[in-house]
Amino acid sequence: MGKIFGVVALKGGVGKTTVVSNLGASLARDYGKNVLMIDANFSTPHLGLHLGLLAPKYTLHHVLNDKHSIFESIYQHELGFHIIPGKLAPFKTTPLSLRDKLEELRNIYDVILIDSSPSLNEEMYATMAASDELLVVSSPDYPTLSSTIHAISVADKREAKIRGIIINKSYGKKFELKKKDIEDASGAKVLGVIPENFKVLSALSKMVPVVVNFPREDVSSEYKRLAGSLIGEKPKGWFARRKANAIKQ
Repeated sequence: MGKIFGVVALKGGVGKTTVVSNLGASLARDYGKNVLMIDANFSTPHLGLHLGLLAPKYTLHHVLNDKHSIFESIYQHELGFHIIPGKLAPFKTTPLSLRDKLEELRNIYDVILIDSSPSLNEEMYATMAASDELLVVSSPDYPTLSSTIHAISVADKREAKIRGIIINKSYGKKFELKKKDIEDASGAKVLGVIPENFKVLSALSKMVPVVVNFPREDVSSEYKRLAGSLIGEKPKGWFARRKANAIKQ
């Protein structure tokens, strides 16, 4: 059965949707997995915009309103993965509605990634309830870490399993919080540190994940390594050779 990862953050601007789109693209293209990405940010969905799906006819809103089946809202992307987009419109849901709709997809997909709302509300609770494990996106600064710790605390109270933290937009500077500091403060493992790179914005302007548009950039290499770690596999091809050479040196 497929595994469902919910990607959450309690602070806007940390790049949660970018993390979802790049992990999904890497899992599909670099590891050959059958991947579905879902935009469960019901109030302000942006996953479709990241991936060039601008005006979908059916969305997750239609599914949760029982107006269309979930299969009618699945779109196949030319890059090899599937998407269920959201709709920019007011919407209310119950925490268990998303979980119930996704159960029938577990036997179809290897990995399902849920892009959650950045607010602590029923939308995020829906992602927590539907996910096997949560990936918490943060950046290496005190204000964001404070929000991250709160998100982990809420998840623990709801008995949601935390896989770990993804540190995004790291400049690698001394003034940033260190990996150990973040792990000690949050009680959660840091799974990966995604470096800040302007190529991410360049790829976004083309509505293509950076792992596809600039596959040999340092940011893409880390996304590929992180994607593999989620499924217990190591990267193959050019990136694997690059890592091997770095170790020899």
